[in-house]
Amino acid sequence: MTSDTLAAIPDSVPPELVVDFDFFSLVDAIERGEAEDIQSAWAVLHKGPDIVWTPRYGGYWIATRAADIDVIQIDHEHFSHNEFDIPLVPGRVKSIPLSLDPPEHTPYRKLLMTAFTPQKVRAFSQIARDTAQALVAKLKPRGECEFIDEFAKVLPIQVFLSMMDLPFEDREWLLPRVEIAVRSADIEAKTKNQGELVGYLMQHIAARQEKPGEDLLSMIVHGEVEGRALNPMEIMAMSMLVLVGGLDTVASQLGFVAHYLARHPEQRHELIDNPKLIPVACEEFLRRFGLPNTAREITMDFEYKGLKFKKGDMIQAPKCLYGLDDRVNERPFEVDFHRKPSSIKHAAFGAGPHICPGNVLARRELIVFLEEWLPAIPDFTIDPERPPVFAAGSVNGVDKLYLKWRT
Repeated sequence: MTSDTLAAIPDSVPPELVVDFDFFSLVDAIERGEAEDIQSAWAVLHKGPDIVWTPRYGGYWIATRAADIDVIQIDHEHFSHNEFDIPLVPGRVKSIPLSLDPPEHTPYRKLLMTAFTPQKVRAFSQIARDTAQALVAKLKPRGECEFIDEFAKVLPIQVFLSMMDLPFEDREWLLPRVEIAVRSADIEAKTKNQGELVGYLMQHIAARQEKPGEDLLSMIVHGEVEGRALNPMEIMAMSMLVLVGGLDTVASQLGFVAHYLARHPEQRHELIDNPKLIPVACEEFLRRFGLPNTAREITMDFEYKGLKFKKGDMIQAPKCLYGLDDRVNERPFEVDFHRKPSSIKHAAFGAGPHICPGNVLARRELIVFLEEWLPAIPDFTIDPERPPVFAAGSVNGVDKLYLKWRT
């Protein structure tokens, strides 16, 4: 299924709710000067109905407002996480526990959460800080860098590969494949890519079965749910979930934050002069630059706000539209480090039973970047000769970000 193949409009969809919206092509809006980033390109949907339907990728609904996204994230009886990819990928490896709904998902999530105890988060946060300090020391004398490849895809991935006890040199092989997993609309390419990732994980799973360690992959391989060992399918499904999730999201977030700060020197220096603002700044960046655009599968025919949802329909809940909803956040496009923390509403890590288990560590990594980079390299700008390159898909991202500063 490609974006050029438009689905027929079902009788259950009111014609006035149909929009020809292709979220994989939102970079085009930036290139035409219609949006400054991917999130702004998404926000065009706020000019229309709260819930719309697009004929792209087989046809599906899009919830554009925070109130409806809240319902979709919590009401698993009507909105299942069994399928969350658009377009759907036939035969994909299920992501456990993400593809499961309560109560089935609960024991798997409990197992996964043992990797994120306060003690372990502190240890991984220190790896992040040591990595950030080493990267800054290396990059600072150069006066320039391509931030995504040289920092954003190094710091969190160093942490993740340490968590999994995977070779750091595998990073170059893994990253392009994760890119396909989260940003490609090509079903054939995603299917082939999944097979390659399965093959990669199988060799490391086999090694852990023979010789377990203290790492996250060993924990999954030798994990138990409800008093029994995980079966091979469950081990692969959990391993694939943490691999794809761990290698992309924090790197993407760092890209948007660095892009913003490079263009706003007054706020950059505000954080340098008053580092106590950094925790609030972290939440503001998570709100303003939301990443995931996952969906839910509708489990039964039912009516919602006058709309006739059908069993098997897909509905997308873009997290960036939650943070940019002016009904829950005043001045949503403005990054304000002086907002009351309780007033900052976002869904960066989801909500309800499927809230991201690594959210505390992800926040720590973002804070570490701000604490280590800004005092050392306070006056960086975007290279005017090499504009940023953004990426759209299931996870919003920045592909290239060329920065310059005086040495």
